[in-house]
Amino acid sequence: MPSASWLRPVRVSVAALLAAALAGCALPGSADDGPAPGPAGTGLSQPGPGGAATAGKGEVSLLQRVGTDGPLRTLNVEPDGRWECVDCAGDGVTSTGVLGPEHVARLQELLADPGLAKETDQVRRYQVTCIDALTSSLLTSTGLVTSQDCPGEEHPPIANEILLLLTQATPAEMTA
Repeated sequence: MPSASWLRPVRVSVAALLAAALAGCALPGSADDGPAPGPAGTGLSQPGPGGAATAGKGEVSLLQRVGTDGPLRTLNVEPDGRWECVDCAGDGVTSTGVLGPEHVARLQELLADPGLAKETDQVRRYQVTCIDALTSSLLTSTGLVTSQDCPGEEHPPIANEILLLLTQATPAEMTA
């Protein structure tokens, strides 16, 4: 099997960033107008455009955790569709693969959708509202988009479609 060393720099920085977000550590804010509040109880501040909380163009990372003490599941996807999934099934296993051409095309279309920028935590001023729910955070070039598997929570449509695509095409899970 080919080495996944090409993913390690992204995985480390994204995992550290989102682990901090889910664990309650603060991230640097925007120099433009100051940080916007992140999910309640996390202490997360969202950087502005071009800030630290973004992935490269065409890249996406998904981090999921149930509650505050659950294991952190991570999925990193490159623009060409190569992915690495760390503990996605909750079994401690790291797996790799490649999305099919139709999934890559659709994912890139969704990531390039200008409406995704309106779904970021910063723009929505997103606040975590449920305890012990599955929290899913997508890190894209437009910023961080978080949602929870809570009754009554509306999910941002573009980000939710990305989440659905990723969870159907990889070992990542849609729900806890």
